[in-house]
Amino acid sequence: MIDSVSFLLNGEMVQVEADTQTPLLYILRNDFQLNGPKFGCGLGECGACSVLIDDRVARCCAIPLIAVEGRKVQTLEGLGSIESPSVVQKAFIDEQASQCGYCTNGMIITTTAFLHKCSAKPSTQQIKEALRANLCRCGTHIEIIKAVEVAAEALFFDASNPLEEGK
Repeated sequence: MIDSVSFLLNGEMVQVEADTQTPLLYILRNDFQLNGPKFGCGLGECGACSVLIDDRVARCCAIPLIAVEGRKVQTLEGLGSIESPSVVQKAFIDEQASQCGYCTNGMIITTTAFLHKCSAKPSTQQIKEALRANLCRCGTHIEIIKAVEVAAEALFFDASNPLEEGK
C-alpha cells in the first residue's frame, strides 16, 4: 500500500511516499542516496544493513518502511562526516579496520550503540560479544576489535571527546 511515511533521518524530518512494506534499506539507499547501509543477506542476519532506530541497532533490510513512522533513524552518514568523523568512525579509520568495507557499516553502527550503553571501558570479550552478530569475511577482526578498544579509550578517558563529534 502506497502511503506517506515521516521520520527523523540523521537529524532531519523527512517524508517519503512509497509502499509501506518496502524494506527501509531500499528507501535509504534509493530515495535518500545513503550508501552506508549495504545489502548483504536480505534476511537481517549479516549486519551490513545496520542502522540505529531510536538509538538501537536495527537491520533495515528486514524492517518495513512503516515501522519507522515517527521514529528516529540514524545511518553511518549521520554519525559524522569526512571532515568531522565520530570517535568510532575515526578509530576505524586510524586502525584501518576494513578490507573490502562491506561489514564496516554494521560494525561501526553496532559499536556506536554498544559504547552508548557502556558505563565503563569494555573488555575484549565484551567487545567480541557485542559484535558477534556482524559478519566479516575478510578477516579484519583483529583491527576491528582494536578500533573499538581505541574508541572506548577515547570515550572513557577523555571527557572532551564525545561519542559523536559536533553533536
